[in-house]
Formats: sequence, structure tokens, C-alpha cells
Amino acid sequence: MSGRSSRIAVVAEDRCRPSKCGQQCRKRCPVNATGRHCVEVTPSSKVSLISEDLCIGCAICVKVCPFNAIQIINLPSSLDKETTHRYGPNSFKLHRLPVPKPGKVLGLVGTNGIGKSTALQILAGIFKPNLGNFTDTPSADEILRYFRGSELQKYFTRLMGDKMKATMKPQYIDNIRKSFKGKVGYYLNQEDERQVKDPLCDILELNQVLDRDVSDLSGGELQRFAIAARAMKKADVYIFDEPSCYLDVKQRLKAAQVIRSLLQPKNYVIVVEHDLSILDYLSDYICCLYGTPGAYGVVTLPSSVREGINIFLNGFIPTENMRFREEKLTFRVTESTEEIIEGQTYQCYKYPTMVKTIRGFKLSVTKGSFNDSQIIVMLGENGTGKTTFIRMLAGEVKPDKVNDEQVDIPAAYTVSYKRQQLVSKYSSTVRDLLEDKIPGSCTQAQFKSDVMKPLKIEELMDRQVANISGGELQRVKLCVCLGKPADIYLIDEPSAHLDSEQRLIAAKVIKRFILHQKKTAFIVEHDFIMAAYLADKVLLFEGKPSVNCTASAPESLASGMNRFLSHLDVTFRTDPTTYRPRINKLGSMKDTEQKAAGCYYYLEY
Repeated sequence: MSGRSSRIAVVAEDRCRPSKCGQQCRKRCPVNATGRHCVEVTPSSKVSLISEDLCIGCAICVKVCPFNAIQIINLPSSLDKETTHRYGPNSFKLHRLPVPKPGKVLGLVGTNGIGKSTALQILAGIFKPNLGNFTDTPSADEILRYFRGSELQKYFTRLMGDKMKATMKPQYIDNIRKSFKGKVGYYLNQEDERQVKDPLCDILELNQVLDRDVSDLSGGELQRFAIAARAMKKADVYIFDEPSCYLDVKQRLKAAQVIRSLLQPKNYVIVVEHDLSILDYLSDYICCLYGTPGAYGVVTLPSSVREGINIFLNGFIPTENMRFREEKLTFRVTESTEEIIEGQTYQCYKYPTMVKTIRGFKLSVTKGSFNDSQIIVMLGENGTGKTTFIRMLAGEVKPDKVNDEQVDIPAAYTVSYKRQQLVSKYSSTVRDLLEDKIPGSCTQAQFKSDVMKPLKIEELMDRQVANISGGELQRVKLCVCLGKPADIYLIDEPSAHLDSEQRLIAAKVIKRFILHQKKTAFIVEHDFIMAAYLADKVLLFEGKPSVNCTASAPESLASGMNRFLSHLDVTFRTDPTTYRPRINKLGSMKDTEQKAAGCYYYLEY
């Protein structure tokens, strides 16, 4: 059995255009040449239809498709017996399901497009798994028989028998603005079935927005509103899809505490999270998902938290002797760049003491200096002025005058700025965007290999910018930012909308580019693992958010991280295998020891 394989053919509906490609897949298919219909395209077809039974796996159709719309993938035949759901012919296929356990938090980790949201919707009872039979949906009895002998049988018996209620916070919260028209407080009163509104609003810092319309909330406020609304429900299954998106480090920890507070002996809590330090902090055990994005996904058996995250980073499942990624995602917190460039000549820059007041918010910036080949990561809560500071460096915002004299940023350097917002009004393809914005860089072999290839920009080149996802647009914007010739690169939240794997790859791309090109980068980042990997220096923003805040001068990674974490009352240790920062459980022996020693952040391995 292990030597045989089954084959799936996947056709991307948004890319397949039979009326514009000359139907090369149909014409060049060797099976079609024998008179059989392996690839069919009728005059009314919107997409090509490929018979997986007749396909011989030659992949000629893949090579000749001008729109990269076809994938032919060989899978172990054993997975055929473990097909949980398929949406239709030549569409995504999910194998197995995560196994929830009562009284425990199940964490899910995997790349985007691998089936996490599909699995969540099945576990939430939004739709039933069809077990791969999309033409004749199986009955509830057939589904229960399929899961017989596993913990999922008990779970689905209760769910399908209406003996269990599930509530789910969706991945994309922007739609909430369209669905809810009214005040935040009004809707939270409606949702408060557990009578916990007051403590939840305190923890999630929602009291100041209770009188505002839901449609006027920022991304972070909307995320906290959505988490609170789900946590107030009386339910047996609580599901949270990417709860940390738009939140700063402090808010992520608060959200994690709220989610863990939902645990009861008979309750199930399931979380998808791309911030690995928060996933580690939240979860009691982990299921990884691997496969080919948009084609198929496979769910691993449950593992301990440390083992599960390390399986994901290593790309290898020891229990199945299965490698699903060629490269390990391991990294160390690098030594100071000052040591790397010791003995070399480098450019030193300075900026003056500055003050900026905007609509009642005051930011005071202490003068500082920085070198090229250096990355300064800016840490602080939302609303403490990080984006304001970046815009002052970019020259978009002028500092306040001092004694009627304008304080100016030195004009001795040029900047390239990737904004926090990912809105794009570009009406053409990604290729046209790159040729318009970075005509020199996008044709350079070095830039292609160092930036475009690892960010997988090539596969997006012929896609319309308006149709790509948030994560894909983030990768394109990052490519455009690094492609512009500049002395200083200002990058605001590069991890937003990226999955765990893409975050680590993007961090390595930025790090390598800045070091090799002898440039400087100022980066706003809330994913602690990504921030720790990137930072040569740390710039702290402290004070009362949206009221009065200060920005310190750049300081060393160890002292900056230590001071930042001491404000949050959180300690980190380092995993000895992957070197990733891990949050110590509050009150644990390690947490107590580190706090007693005043060492909130460990660089040692």
C-alpha cells in the first residue's frame, strides 16, 4: 500500500480561462490523443475538468497552462481512506480532522490555504463532512460510522444530535462592520449570555469604545469586540480563528487569557493562531496541518505543544516518518550587528529630540542614532505612536516647532516606506505593479533570488492585484518596499495576514537584504518571535496609549526586550531545539525564577 499513490487534479477557478488560453491542456493531453476524455472543455465550460481516474500524471497540462491554473499531485493511497471533505471535482481536499478534547485547548498550526478554516467549519457544525463524496452527501449515520472508535465519534454524536452548541469567531473580521449597525455596548449586552460583560470589557480594554458604532472600530478594536462577543456566549465548543490579528503583544496575551478562561471540564476550545509564541502560550496540545495550499491538506495526530510546534518548524513528523517541507524553519536570535560589521566602515545616522501632537495625542521622541546594516524593531502597545514616528522619519509628518523653530529630520538619507494598511487601488496585474514601482529591481537576478523567490512573487505575477488575498498582497508590498533604492526601510507590521511559515521566511528575507545591502530598517512588529529574530536594536514606546507617550533611544536587544517584557509581567525562555522564544506559563517555576533574577528575556540557548 505504501508504494502506491492516488492522484488529485486541482484547477484554480479564479485563474482558469478556457476562452483565452487556446485550451492547451485539452489539446496537449496524451490521454485525450488516444480518444479518451481526460481533460474536457465544452463551449459553456467556465473551467477545465480533469478526470483523476484517467490522468496518468504526466503533468503536461500543468506545464502548458499559461495561467498556472492546474496542479497534479500524487498522494499516498492510504490517504484516500482518510478523506474528510472535498468541495467538488478538481477542488481542495481535506484528509483527517483535528481531534478536540474536553477541558483542553486544541491549537492548530499550518500554512494558509491548507484546510484550517475548513476543519473549523466542520467542527463548528456549519457544514457536515462529505467524506470525499461531493455528489451524494453521506448521512449522519454514515459520518458517525466513519469516525467509529475515535474521539471524533463522541464529538459528532453530540454535535449532530443538537446536544452541543458551538460558537465561532471567524478569521475575517472586516465583514463584522457590514453586519452590525449600532453601538458596541448594545451588541455586547445582546450577546452576554454568561453575564461576564463587565470583566471581559475590562480585560480586553473595550470600555472606552462601548458608545461607538461597530462600523467605526479600528482593526484591533474590532478583533477584541469579536473575541468578547464569542466569549460571552453559552456554548460547549468555542472556536477562535486567528484571534491575535491586529492586536499588540499586550492585547494578544490578554486575549489568550480570556480564551483559556473559557475552559470547563466538558467544554472544547479550538484555536488557529499564526503567532507561534501565543499559540504556545494558549494551547494544551497541537495538531499540525500540511499539504499543498489550495490543493489538499492533511491533519496530523495530536502532539504536545512543544513537540507539535517543533514538528511544524522542522517539517518532519517522526511518528509517520513523513517529511512535508524540505527546509527546517530554525533560527537563532542573532548577535549584535555591531559585532558583525566590526572593522568595516559604515554610515551613522542621527535624528533629533522631537515632539508631535495630533488631536490630543502627544508623542515625545528622545534623540537617537543608528547605523547601516542594522534593524531597529519598535515595540509598544497600539496607540503609542510607532506609526507616527515612522511617518516623521519618512518626512510625511513634521515634528512640532520648538521656540517657533522647525525641528527637521536630517535630509542625508532616502527612505522606502511599507505602510500598515494593505489597501491597493492598482487595477492591473502584479507584474505590471512591479514593473511600474520597481522596474530596476524586479529584473535583477540577485533581487529575484534573495527577495522575490522566497516570497513566492513569481506565482502571483499574472494575478490581478485587486483579486489577491491579504497575505499575498502583504508579500507584494514587502517586495515593492525592498525593491526601492533607499538608505532606510520603514516597514510597518510585515507579519500581518501572513501565516507562521511565511512570517519566518519574510523575516529571513528582510534580515538578509538589510545586512547584505548595508541598509537600515525600522520595523513595527507585534509577533514576538519575528521581532526577536529581526532586532539588532530595540526602540521602546511607553506611556498611556492615544494620550501621552514617549519613545526611547534605540538600545540593545537584551535590555530592550527585558524592559518591554517587565512592563507586561511576562517571561520568555528559548527552545533548545529551534531557538524560538517561548512564553513561560504565568506563575510557573521558570517564570518565578526569571522574575526573581530580573531576567524576563533569555538570549541563552
